[in-house]
Amino acid sequence: MELSFPLLVGLIGVALLFDFLNGLHDAANSIATVVSTRVLKPHHAVLWAAFFNFIAFTVFGLHVAETVGTGIVSANIIDPQVIFAALIGAIAWNVATWLFGIPSSSSHALIGGLLGAGIAKAGFDVIVWTGVLKTVAAIVLSPGVGLLLALLLVLFVAWSSIRLTPLAVDRRFRKLQLVSAALYSLGHGGNDAQKTMGIIAVLLYSQGMLGGTFHVPMWVVLSCQAAMALGTASGGWRIVHTMGSKITRLTPAMGFCAETGGAISLFAATWMGVPVSSTHTITGAIVGVGASRRLSAVRWNVANNIVIAWVVTLPAAGLIGAVTYAIVGLLT
Repeated sequence: MELSFPLLVGLIGVALLFDFLNGLHDAANSIATVVSTRVLKPHHAVLWAAFFNFIAFTVFGLHVAETVGTGIVSANIIDPQVIFAALIGAIAWNVATWLFGIPSSSSHALIGGLLGAGIAKAGFDVIVWTGVLKTVAAIVLSPGVGLLLALLLVLFVAWSSIRLTPLAVDRRFRKLQLVSAALYSLGHGGNDAQKTMGIIAVLLYSQGMLGGTFHVPMWVVLSCQAAMALGTASGGWRIVHTMGSKITRLTPAMGFCAETGGAISLFAATWMGVPVSSTHTITGAIVGVGASRRLSAVRWNVANNIVIAWVVTLPAAGLIGAVTYAIVGLLT
């Protein structure tokens, strides 16, 4: 199915809209801790995060883009109808969870939408199980790794600060939290923006515009990074409130530990080409630093609702993607 140039541009625009909403939806992941600890004012925090979102492509390769483009469903069955349905599935779920202030995963919404649309077109044989299982494993592992790293960092911070007064600790980590927030935003931009790059690149590949070899053109890289940075700069205040204050109360030192633990997890996943959820990662890290004080410091009912949203995201976005594919098929 070949598209006219205006329709191709329009579909790429829909993909960039998803990337913008991804940045808007996931702004909380990058800035919730630094805002809740009052190290930065909200508008300064989103600009700080947006800058590091944008420059992430200079640090990481494009392994995640390749996984999404060719490692979720077979690239041979990808056509504009599949891409459109996948994006609508992801966008619809993102908007719904954003309205209710639920920090679900934009990444898994996109992958769910792609799976739903691909299966609706050609059945379960199109699934690339290695990529899907790697992604599903990340749903379980990313919050666990974030939690464990945050706990270890809390222990290290407590040991290294034992001779300091509480005021001195607060001052030190107010400065260090700027660094940890920057690192987390860098990891977020490096992992999340690449998913949309993979979608646009596989669309171009399906139209014979990549010369027969799958790769991600530089203009796609720059436009996706810019769209995500703009979305982050627009903020996501409902989810910031949930992430920054509803799960547990944070201090600058705890915020530093959560962001640094999350950043390490994202850096590792991005270099391995795993499309991990930045939402899952930072939530696990925040729960970890809260639990380091005492288990009752974590509002487990809020954390439980977030986990339910994680579990539902893939099938919900997949269902919307499949229904959208069927509707578009009837209309064309």
